[in-house]
Amino acid sequence: MNEPYTGGCACGAIRYEISGEPAVMVDCQCRQCQRDSGTGHQSHLTFVAAEVKIEGEASHWQRVGDGGTVKQRAFCPTCGSAVSMTFPDMPAVFIVTPASLDDPSRYQPQLVSWTAAGHAWDYLDPALPKFERMPPA
Repeated sequence: MNEPYTGGCACGAIRYEISGEPAVMVDCQCRQCQRDSGTGHQSHLTFVAAEVKIEGEASHWQRVGDGGTVKQRAFCPTCGSAVSMTFPDMPAVFIVTPASLDDPSRYQPQLVSWTAAGHAWDYLDPALPKFERMPPA
């Protein structure tokens, strides 16, 4: 069995542990991810049907993304750090950002999505496959 992915918010009030490997690691340039990250993209580790254990109570907000998917973001009510993202219509999907990991070096981006909303100043690895919107399933 592989080492679980562990992490949490900046103040430590929320902690998570995820067993299983990410289905994909992606840099997303959609406008919502730009706004959420405060820069040109947000990076995600996307887990599907993984065992997730969470300690602490997160606050939530939700929004419809650029592609029409309802996204629910979880953040720490104490420090404001983003903790996770889920999709009400896809309960088996659980997403965290590399910055929330105890070991962020485990993040290895595999592709870039929503380049149609990207900015020239947001430099990303030119070797990564890029998709104007979401990659095909």
